[in-house]
Amino acid sequence: MTGVFSNLPLLMGMGQPAGGAGASGGGGTQLVTMLVTFGLIIVVFYFLVIRPQNKKKKDAQKMLENLKKGDRVVTIGGMHGFVESVKEDAVILKVDDNVKIRFSKSAVSQVLERRDDSGDSKE
Repeated sequence: MTGVFSNLPLLMGMGQPAGGAGASGGGGTQLVTMLVTFGLIIVVFYFLVIRPQNKKKKDAQKMLENLKKGDRVVTIGGMHGFVESVKEDAVILKVDDNVKIRFSKSAVSQVLERRDDSGDSKE
């Protein structure tokens, strides 16, 4: 077979068939094939797992840094409220008329509505 698939066993790391020409010296080719395969697996793993996770972490950190008074937020526990004040590591949410609760900044999961400096809401 001298078509496109004649080198397929070699590419899969199986070496040359026993009856084929060049039956000796297939060990170096298998090593290169194995290293290339592992390299491709690492590259795919980076682009499918590591890179999106780092991007998500960076976006969450940016969201927490941009919290300000008046933003409508949701905590990881599902508590909805408006930001009353922001401190270094905590945020105080107003959840009802006379109810304010202090949460860790990392407990804020998303910002539903942002308020600009004039008090108008924008999304």
